Amino acid sequence: MQGNNDDEWLFEISSKKGLFELDYKELWHYKDLLFLFVKRDIVTFYKQTILGPIWFIIQPLITSFIQFVIFSRISNIPSDGVPYFLFVLAGNVLWFYFSDCFKSTSEVFKANQNLFGKVYFPRLIMPLAIVFSNLVKFGIQFVFFLGVLFYCMYNGYNVSPNLYTLYTPILLFVMILLALGLGMIITSMTTKYRDLTFVISFGISLYMYITPIVYPTSLALEKLPESLHYLVYLNPLTSIFDFFKYAYLGSGKLDFFGVLYSFIFSVVIFFAGVFVFNRTEKNFIDVI
Repeated sequence: MQGNNDDEWLFEISSKKGLFELDYKELWHYKDLLFLFVKRDIVTFYKQTILGPIWFIIQPLITSFIQFVIFSRISNIPSDGVPYFLFVLAGNVLWFYFSDCFKSTSEVFKANQNLFGKVYFPRLIMPLAIVFSNLVKFGIQFVFFLGVLFYCMYNGYNVSPNLYTLYTPILLFVMILLALGLGMIITSMTTKYRDLTFVISFGISLYMYITPIVYPTSLALEKLPESLHYLVYLNPLTSIFDFFKYAYLGSGKLDFFGVLYSFIFSVVIFFAGVFVFNRTEKNFIDVI
């Protein structure tokens, strides 16, 4: 709105949000919308399904069984002295949560372009909703994993959980930061380069096999020359998965410096994702 002087404005509407800024107050103000999106994602999955939440258990069950047959019975890959099925199940429970959060976040702009073009709300609500809705799936799979773990303990298998299990929320937090950061970077890039979405499915499958899920880290170190051992730990998920398996299975070893590296790496990727996400959301409707 202009006054009498054409060079003076009574009101000026502009974005005050910095590229690295996280407006926690605004996100809290929209907490009810966040809850609705989480509820929508969960209900959408259950809708018109016969087995409902049982599907969450079938996924790691079948995947772990196939890996057990191929990598244990056929390829004779070791599992640090614990039952191989339980070994890969522990890795799969973590992996499915990370990969689901990453893949869904990497499609935020594409999947919600109609909604984003009609109404304003903090766009970061959508990635946060993905994190919380997938926590429900993770919770069900984690309870299933604990059931198999207690069964193995009851039957005398070499499994020994310890107090490091209390660090589980921290491990999840680090994975969330990494998944959100990578996902926000990818979804921002796909507004211009649509074919990047086809690379994601292939890339996430490859990433799974450079993460110690179906094999212990000790085997990777054994097969690689000592000068290349650092390549194993460049993967920020390596120390997270090793820590988790040591905490619940008592296999492998702890690497606190590795976890610290994973945390720092994830924080950097997260804020890089926020930077790119905030920059893209201002004009992505015109591009997409």
